[in-house]
Amino acid sequence: MTTLTLEGKGLICERGGRRVFTDVDFSVSSGEALVVTGPNGAGKSSLLRTITGLVKQVEGTLTLHGGDPELSVGAQCHYFGHENALKLQLTVTENVDFWHRYYGDTGTSVAEALETVRLAQLSHLPAAVLSAGQRRRLSLARLIVSRRPVWLLDEPTAALDAASEKRLGELMTSHLLDDGIVIAVTHSNLPLAETKSLKLGEVRP
Repeated sequence: MTTLTLEGKGLICERGGRRVFTDVDFSVSSGEALVVTGPNGAGKSSLLRTITGLVKQVEGTLTLHGGDPELSVGAQCHYFGHENALKLQLTVTENVDFWHRYYGDTGTSVAEALETVRLAQLSHLPAAVLSAGQRRRLSLARLIVSRRPVWLLDEPTAALDAASEKRLGELMTSHLLDDGIVIAVTHSNLPLAETKSLKLGEVRP
């Protein structure tokens, strides 16, 4: 597989007329995980949303070297945000099957993904009846059934129990060993052996 490098240079982001962060530089390559830290309001989540293209940077460049030149950077990313991106009226299986069909087959079946996140026995239930932790695990299943080289994870351990945190660590490790890239915002330690770090600045008035 081609080595990928996701590089941001001189990134400036504004939200609602307020500058959130300025002159952010980073570089992360295949097999590497980057943890973004900083005080509340420093723009950690906004940085992830900027990488996906959900928020447009005011200045600066984002480049995925070695990526598909026909696709945007955001189209080559999985964004795992605070919201679980579930259709509550659909069953557990139907939610994962939607992502499986939307992103294309990766060789991992819907049933295997649900087994991995310990939701196989609840596969027939609507997502609306799941607990917060179960919904978070269901959202994680889409990372398994659909291949994207860059994972953008915003507080990925939120609402997860210890067993699910451990499984998340295994999924991230497997993704990195498969030459993937992980960028995560978290207030807790990620269950990974080694990470790079990027600290965003103090909150600006």
